Amino acid sequence: MTDRTVTVTRETGETAIEVMLDIDGSGEATVETGIGFLDHMLDSFATHGLFDLTVACDGDLAVDDHHTTEDVAITLGQAIDEALGDRAGIVRFADRRVPLDEAVADIVLDVSGRPFFAFDGEFSQGEVGDLTSVMAEHFLRSLATNAGLTLHAGVEGANAHHEIEALFKGLARALDDATRIDDRRTDAPSTKGEL
Repeated sequence: MTDRTVTVTRETGETAIEVMLDIDGSGEATVETGIGFLDHMLDSFATHGLFDLTVACDGDLAVDDHHTTEDVAITLGQAIDEALGDRAGIVRFADRRVPLDEAVADIVLDVSGRPFFAFDGEFSQGEVGDLTSVMAEHFLRSLATNAGLTLHAGVEGANAHHEIEALFKGLARALDDATRIDDRRTDAPSTKGEL
């Protein structure tokens, strides 16, 4: 198997970010975004997807949580895209339904190279810690766009912490499934011969 480990940096007037990602890791994470709940979600993403992940972000949190959350998602999406290369041999499709107490998240994923995002659900509270709840949906959209994923996500529940965490865990499990190497395949999983 080829090495699917990358480092991606992004620097703007609003954030400075470095992401190191190993798709074929063991779930080790070191995450410092300045947003405690986002750190928790990225740690959960790494743990449940068995990705080794380091994220360091210095963002304009004096403004709000938007730029940091969005730019971390953009950078992580770019890292996923770069780590997968031409996507030869991957499983490509996956879906997961993940509960967390009363909340249930549904993730349907195609690692297609064609970005698309659809979301069905609402968050039960406006904020979880220092993360605005709607930023979880925006994170998923920004990640899908920059990773080249077709991602359909949905959630229902009564506790926004549980709802958002179920989404991140579901995404992690589905992405782990879809990015695995299928030993029966050597080319891209497409009738076109490429993704």
